[in-house]
Amino acid sequence: MPVEGQDGAGGRPAAAHGAFANGQRQLFAALDLGTNSCRMLIAEPSGGEFRVVDAFSKSVRLGMDLERTGYLSRPAIRRTIAALKTCAEKIDHFAVQNRRFIATEACRRAHNGQLFLDEVQSETGLELEIIRPSEEARLAVISCASLVEPDRSQILIVDIGGGSTELVWIDVSQVPPEKRAAAILKIRPSLRDPQNPIDADGAIVVDWISVPLGVATLHERYRDVAEDGARFALMSWLFEEHIAEFSPYNSDDFDTLLGSFQIIGTSGTVTTVGAAHLGLNRYDRSKVDGLKMRSTEVDAVVSHFLELGPEGRRNHPGIGRDRTRLIMAGAAILQTLVRIWPTNCIRVADRGLREGMLYSMMSSAGVLKDAT
Repeated sequence: MPVEGQDGAGGRPAAAHGAFANGQRQLFAALDLGTNSCRMLIAEPSGGEFRVVDAFSKSVRLGMDLERTGYLSRPAIRRTIAALKTCAEKIDHFAVQNRRFIATEACRRAHNGQLFLDEVQSETGLELEIIRPSEEARLAVISCASLVEPDRSQILIVDIGGGSTELVWIDVSQVPPEKRAAAILKIRPSLRDPQNPIDADGAIVVDWISVPLGVATLHERYRDVAEDGARFALMSWLFEEHIAEFSPYNSDDFDTLLGSFQIIGTSGTVTTVGAAHLGLNRYDRSKVDGLKMRSTEVDAVVSHFLELGPEGRRNHPGIGRDRTRLIMAGAAILQTLVRIWPTNCIRVADRGLREGMLYSMMSSAGVLKDAT
């Protein structure tokens, strides 16, 4: 995904604006409103990939106190609408016609979730859809397909969000290695029937699950536990309890699959762990996206975060103050997964639902060329 003029939360693109205003480019916008963050990409197709024209990302903490009250709070709503107004301005500036805006777990769970989206449309003109967990899983799968290793036949795709975590286990053992990424692009977890798995060019969804625990909800659940190590242990235990019904959790065959097993992780947690593993004090997407790690290397980073304690993590340049509050909740989820399914092949994905939406929209529009 080449990036043109991407500068995070607020800057303007590097390219001349006139090229966009007169419709010379076919642009697509994807907006993902999660429990913790509001993220948007505006991009144009470029061969089998896309080039980012502008981007926005801001921590809005929409789900703050949702675990306790069941409602989105007024301060959280105000923060989020302010961020969405910036997104609307960017979309209007580039006159983007191809667009999709989604909301996930916080709006699914909140009693006032739909009322909030009605307010968003009134205030910003943006119409957001609350997607189902199955669609969230599908978009995560699409965004990560290109990171599948050709020699791996069992793939666990993990999307650790603010309010939920999606796990999708895919068997591509019947797909030729060179066609595995393309087959995974056609996966539809929403169609998975445990008694009759859906076959997409030979790629089979063994099982998928949406766990109603993400970095924000898990942090909120145990925010009153004072001792750092005890809080981490409780978060790990609760997450493992929630995946007990995930069929690969109870599989007796995993030891025989270990050599062909791969985890692909997409989230701020996974990229932060990857950056810490590399010793980066300043985040560099080009070094992190696609990074390969082992389970033992994930464990080493998480253990280091625990040793630092809350104050040490706050001062760690590789974590960042925005993520300090939530990093150990995400680390508890990630370490639980690599403890249950240890592997020497973990790919770090600095991509997620926005990228999944862009690939999906561009594919439907027939503008992606030579896609693998």
